[in-house]
Amino acid sequence: MPTRASALLATATVAALLAATAPASASDGRHGPKPNGQRVGYFTQWGADSSAKRVQETGQAAKLTVINYAFGNVSADGTCFQTNDAGQGDAHDDYQRAFSAAESVDGVADAPEQELKGHFNQLRKLKAKNPQLRTVISLGGWSWSRYFSDAAATDEARKKFVSSCIDLYLKGDVPVLAGSPEGGRGAAAGVFDGIDIDWEYPGGGGDAGNVVRPEDGRNFTLLMREFRRQLDALSGKKGKHYLLTAAVAANETVADRLELPELSRSVDWLNLMAYDLHGPWEGKGPTGHQANLYSDPADPDPRQRSADQAVTHYQERGLPAGQLVLGAPLYGHGWTGVAAGPRAGLFQSATAAASDRSYREVEALPGTVHVDRDHGASWKYDGTTFYSYDTAEVLTRKARYARWNGLGGVMVWSLDGDDARGSAIAALDRGLRRD
Repeated sequence: MPTRASALLATATVAALLAATAPASASDGRHGPKPNGQRVGYFTQWGADSSAKRVQETGQAAKLTVINYAFGNVSADGTCFQTNDAGQGDAHDDYQRAFSAAESVDGVADAPEQELKGHFNQLRKLKAKNPQLRTVISLGGWSWSRYFSDAAATDEARKKFVSSCIDLYLKGDVPVLAGSPEGGRGAAAGVFDGIDIDWEYPGGGGDAGNVVRPEDGRNFTLLMREFRRQLDALSGKKGKHYLLTAAVAANETVADRLELPELSRSVDWLNLMAYDLHGPWEGKGPTGHQANLYSDPADPDPRQRSADQAVTHYQERGLPAGQLVLGAPLYGHGWTGVAAGPRAGLFQSATAAASDRSYREVEALPGTVHVDRDHGASWKYDGTTFYSYDTAEVLTRKARYARWNGLGGVMVWSLDGDDARGSAIAALDRGLRRD
């Protein structure tokens, strides 16, 4: 996922692969329509426009099946925890902050004596209005993956970590912290329907300072197996099925560390982060697509990365198509000082990176929108500033790709990037629904 910092600036049964579910080429129409899939949206706790009421009023909630709440942190001692220490957690927004009637999903203000307030309580209200919707706590992310390797390193550590996360988020035993009355045993029970692991990344390649071990890939498999064991024990024979998912990189090196056939036995699906293929870390350019569906032979990067390339790789390494959910960004990466060149700024040098902007912000910028239908990509260019982002047309195309290729569905980072009409989620919905 994008870093918390960039988000503040704007912002996964061993089965043989079936030929009928192999990804289609750009012009291939050989696959028949598939049933509607998962529609997963990440909800950022810190986003300026992150509110359950907004998810309801934009129409997003009615079109989603899962909301992933980002993020829960992993402590140095290998447990899930809540705190109000800066950079470590924000229990205040999670479950302590009182929402007024005007802010609340159902128009009812939080009472002073409530055990649960904050986003957690609002998500519970959102589910009450949308029976198809499940909410999942996402653990880690770019900034909070530091101690995953420790938490997964031994059988004892895995059992301890998983148990702590289930107690905190599924049993709802959120702590009563100093100076605030909220929390208590079972106070947040029923808010979350599962757990999403966003370990960035097993074996390295994530944020500076992350603990890394050569055996992280194997330990990730064992960690997810332990999650599945304890989640199933929590369910019992006749209880609800708790979701277990993970976010995974659209990066072959990282993917090859994962034991995908074994992993598929434990997870419901993996959310493929098929974005950030190019971005501001390439500040002088060349500009490029950050989330193109198909590889562009004109891309000067010899890897010529694409979502389709990543989907193919995961399937070739043993993940069934139905357990792969295709991610799309609701934000744009930009560059300034970009000459037009032959393709309206595409693959041109730049003087500097531009600040990341949300989908709705890029849509509102001056400039001309360009859509490359051959490669499933789009951008906006005003003569000097270039933003790579997914338009509604491209989002619909990606959802249709997921449906026609038998993938598990689509995912977005993140819901607060959409506009007031929920146009981006509506575009994905159209692609999953249409024949």
